[in-house]
Amino acid sequence: MSNDAEQAQPARRRRNKRRNVLLVVLGLFLVAALASVVFVGNLARSFDTKTQKIPMAFPNETLRPVKPSEGPAADAMNVLILGSDSRGDSLDLAEGGDPSNQRSDTMMWMHIPADRKNIFLMSVMRDTWADIPGHGQAKINAAMAFGGVPLVVQTLEGMFKNRIDHVAIVDFEGFKAITDALGGVEVDVPLPFTSTHGDYTFAAGPQKLNGDQALAFVRERYAFSDGDFQRVKDQQIFLKAVLNTVLAPATLANPVTVTALVDKVSPYISVDSGLDAAVVGNLAVSLKSVRGGDVISFTLPSLGTGTSTDGQSIVLRDDDAIAAIAQALTDDSLGSYVKGAGLG
Repeated sequence: MSNDAEQAQPARRRRNKRRNVLLVVLGLFLVAALASVVFVGNLARSFDTKTQKIPMAFPNETLRPVKPSEGPAADAMNVLILGSDSRGDSLDLAEGGDPSNQRSDTMMWMHIPADRKNIFLMSVMRDTWADIPGHGQAKINAAMAFGGVPLVVQTLEGMFKNRIDHVAIVDFEGFKAITDALGGVEVDVPLPFTSTHGDYTFAAGPQKLNGDQALAFVRERYAFSDGDFQRVKDQQIFLKAVLNTVLAPATLANPVTVTALVDKVSPYISVDSGLDAAVVGNLAVSLKSVRGGDVISFTLPSLGTGTSTDGQSIVLRDDDAIAAIAQALTDDSLGSYVKGAGLG
């Protein structure tokens, strides 16, 4: 063998070694990519097949605000979240049962701004005195009994002069499933109380709740002097705690936890036909930088409680606050409004 050939062999071996290492790395990346595709595909199938679909979630298009194609709010998203204290009620809401049998214990307007830097959760008290299209003045919760989900959407869109893009109905039992799938959720309890929904006593301060405790926590109103007002605050606290846990890198990087979360929670969620796994997936990617501290919750300001002309106990709406929030949604400046109003 010539000297040139002998000198070429080590160089060739080094090149082959480098090439083999490169192939191994590329192979690992390929396997990881394929695993991710399968993982995401399984999650998508689980979400699309296990969630209930709301057959008629929206009113006639002629009755709705137009979604802006340009301007500050063109890429913002508004999602109406309805919560029910009963599995039967949730199924009625989703499957278009007799509207007179339907009710919603929780109403939240979720606003996701165009820059995707925050998530805003605005609770609307169910006893808020409102204009129900075609029915006059009544508690806003009555819209569900008068015309189901489409009338609730129409009522809120009329109130805030902005379009709701999607609707999701969450059974309170889903809160239990979420908590158990996450291995418990730490909640900072603002007021100590003993639940009337099971024998649970909650001390004030941070504590980790299991599924049964979480369900009792979000359902309770009788233990508080201001009833629904504190229950709404507790629901906001719990949802923020859940989002803080879900959005933590340790959770998002754990496919076992994510899979369990989607599998266990999906059956307790009903969504409009447009809110499928593709939309949820794209939204999740756009919110990849959002953490628990970026979730801002508040209750729609009111003028306190009062009595209607027919003797009902009601929450008096604050028309000035409603108008300001409507404008903030149109301008995609809800964050500025919340900060200026001292909410959240």
